[in-house]
Amino acid sequence: MPPRAHSAPGPDHQAFLAVRPSGESFTIRRSPAGIDRLTGRLRERRLIHEMSVANPLWGAPRIHGELLKLGIDVGQTTVDKYMARRRRPPSQGWWTFLRNHADGIASMDLFIVPTISFRLLYGLLILQHNRRELLWTGVTAHPTAEWIACQLTEAYGWRQAPRYLIRDRDRVYGHAVLSRLRAMGIRDRPIAPRSPWQNGCAERLIGSIRRDCLDHVVVFGERHLRHLLMAYQNYYNEARTHLSLEKDAPIPRAVHAIGQTLAVPVLGGLHHQYVRK
Repeated sequence: MPPRAHSAPGPDHQAFLAVRPSGESFTIRRSPAGIDRLTGRLRERRLIHEMSVANPLWGAPRIHGELLKLGIDVGQTTVDKYMARRRRPPSQGWWTFLRNHADGIASMDLFIVPTISFRLLYGLLILQHNRRELLWTGVTAHPTAEWIACQLTEAYGWRQAPRYLIRDRDRVYGHAVLSRLRAMGIRDRPIAPRSPWQNGCAERLIGSIRRDCLDHVVVFGERHLRHLLMAYQNYYNEARTHLSLEKDAPIPRAVHAIGQTLAVPVLGGLHHQYVRK
């Protein structure tokens, strides 16, 4: 059989001498395009590792969402493979939550935040279900029906009110709240007793606020908590990617694939937003 003909390498190809375990040497040739692809993959792996180190609260889905916004098309399994490994606490998230949500549905809920002086403050959130947008946050030391009614008016002052509002059966949602909902054309939908999973979107958001922010800071007072919640609201709506939104933010983020990658600290460096400049 005649010897097989081999095409001559191009002038831009680079040759490398390798040795097999048997001692036999052979030549590896690579083109500049292949070397550029390899260099690009190494840069992506290094960026994945840096993101996971700088944001210890992030998992592979969150980092994958940030990479997609930077125009880097890698798989989520690849992100998980090259993340920095560390011991993680057990998950504190809700496994059961509302999977079907539509336009015209909103939910609200109250949550308790202790301060450095062991004083209890109450936070109120209002969530739009269509894009998981955190529409409103409020803080008070003494929640009343009149105060919640005022918060609803301020939240939807210049916005279209939802058709339905999901809430729990806390007694604080008294006559003033129900009257305000009727005046705004919103149909009240309280959940069943002892069934927080029926308001799963709001409950899950409260869990995210605690895991992403409040579990890592010491709250000094009402003004400090209000500042933290406003900063987190901006981060949550404009930067944080979500699984339910196909790794997009509630306020859609554009994909930027050109430019240098910069890390913008959020909430005092607790999180970072990655942008191109």
